Amino acid sequence: MVALRTKMLHELPVHSQSSAVLATLRRFARSSARQEKCELCTISLPPDHRHLLELSIGRIICSCHACALRFHDVVDGRFKLIPREIRSLSQLRLTDYEWDSLALPINLAFFHYSTLQDKMKATYPSPAGATESLLPLDTWQTLALNNPILARITPDIEALLVNRVDPR
Repeated sequence: MVALRTKMLHELPVHSQSSAVLATLRRFARSSARQEKCELCTISLPPDHRHLLELSIGRIICSCHACALRFHDVVDGRFKLIPREIRSLSQLRLTDYEWDSLALPINLAFFHYSTLQDKMKATYPSPAGATESLLPLDTWQTLALNNPILARITPDIEALLVNRVDPR
């Protein structure tokens, strides 16, 4: 059916082609505006729904509050409940030298510990989407020693977001 539509689109005049493309985009926009559903029980979700991390593949899924509570404080389970809290670490000390030694190409990154890979990971935005730094994070140990609060980051489901784009 897609091939038939494509063939028909090429046979239309340019003005009609653009109208057909706009109609397709409108249909897509309407279909993507559907109500999100819990990926465990399929109940409709409110905008402030919870999220779970499927550890084995690193996939984040949407969850209703009832399903999410089943995974609160679960140890070694398939899913981990992602916390909602955001904390500002205003006392974080990160020198320019420490940041430069991480060798990240931009001044925005988030760090999290992966139990699956047994290492600290740094991820940053790029034109290709979220990109993981493949460089060793040797400086992380120094950073963690200078900032004991970093030892309290829950593996897999909490991250440190560092924004050095704004000078403040």
